[in-house]
Amino acid sequence: MASGKAVIRARPWAVVCFLFPALLLLGALVVYPIGYSVQRSLFDASGDSFVGLDNFKEIFSDDGIRTALENTLIWIVVAPTVATALGLVFAVLTERIRWATVFKLIVFMPMAISMLASGIIFRMVYEQDPERGLANALATTVHDTFASSSSWPDAEPRPGGPLTVQDDGSYLLEETVSAGSPVLLPLVAVPQPKLSGADLAQEPVSDPGQVTGAIWMDFTRGGQGVEGAIDPEEKALSGIKVEAVRDGEVVADTKTGGDGTFQLPAEAEGAQLRLAADNFTAPYNGIEWLGPKVITPAIIASYVWMWAGFAMVLIAAGLASVPRETLEAARVDGANEWQVFRRVTVPLLAPVLGVVAVTLMINVLKIFDLVYVIAPASSQADANVLALELYLSSFGAGANQGVGSAIAVFLLLLVVPVMIINLRRLRRENQR
Repeated sequence: MASGKAVIRARPWAVVCFLFPALLLLGALVVYPIGYSVQRSLFDASGDSFVGLDNFKEIFSDDGIRTALENTLIWIVVAPTVATALGLVFAVLTERIRWATVFKLIVFMPMAISMLASGIIFRMVYEQDPERGLANALATTVHDTFASSSSWPDAEPRPGGPLTVQDDGSYLLEETVSAGSPVLLPLVAVPQPKLSGADLAQEPVSDPGQVTGAIWMDFTRGGQGVEGAIDPEEKALSGIKVEAVRDGEVVADTKTGGDGTFQLPAEAEGAQLRLAADNFTAPYNGIEWLGPKVITPAIIASYVWMWAGFAMVLIAAGLASVPRETLEAARVDGANEWQVFRRVTVPLLAPVLGVVAVTLMINVLKIFDLVYVIAPASSQADANVLALELYLSSFGAGANQGVGSAIAVFLLLLVVPVMIINLRRLRRENQR
């Protein structure tokens, strides 16, 4: 049988016929776009005037593009590292558990979802309202488990009433109180839906041995009520902490009951009443996932959710080829499981880990969908990356395809070193 080189020498026209369609497609879809992008990056927005390297200078001088460049570098370092590390952990776990197949299916399932769909999913997950966003629902649940929430965060003193707002957010009764003289402390601004389950407010009972009073929502629908007086339809504000303060120190405290009334011992006589600020602080509303400070880590987390399964599958395939004799020999020599994992398993998997990390690095350089969909308009500039900036610069408001082409060329220059490293590694492995 003739060798391949002999066939090529004997029938070069046949080789050309077979390669021509592929070379034509390669030239049309790869070579020409790259060449045109390089040429276009040297001209201005209209494409008529030659500007040289000015578009490339703008990449490093424009604040928006520089932010995109910084975020891209964060993506390159963080996303592949975390996804590869999780993939390694998951791959090792699948060898230790019975339901490994189900576990692999669950972890790999996000790969079946498109980037656009994943972005829509995580946009809802990161909603600020805990009633709608899963992330903040979990955050508020954990927070409220360890910290008590305020009773009536919307309540305010009635304008012109006896209570005044203090700098710390508490409400203070300036006049001192005395036993046997009930105190009425009206509040307003509580939304009616929050009062739907509240009891009707009751008049406080006069007791010569106690300081008594009542706190209620001083509002009657239709404007029929009397200001500062408890009317028949007005609702009680229960659970409000009332403190008796004398010379800056709390001498007694209590909470209002279901009917809005409270009782303090005789020690409170001659003191001022203060409604603690904790009663009126705004409830914990979770983390601002879509805000400018957390938006990039939040989007990276959604990317890791998708691609950790990809890393797990590749690493699990490499782990299956690791010689079990080597692992058992390490255990026989006295190494514990952590030492076997760190000093034997990970070094043997280094080539596979390199493939996964490099593949994900190239992938994150092209990240576009997740950032475009998840980040709202208010924080999109803070979450911006080069691939998205390429689109916005080329086709957004004030489109400048010269700058967009320069960004495309710069992205290509970032990818080339990674590809060269990957090719060299593959050649070394083939020579073994």
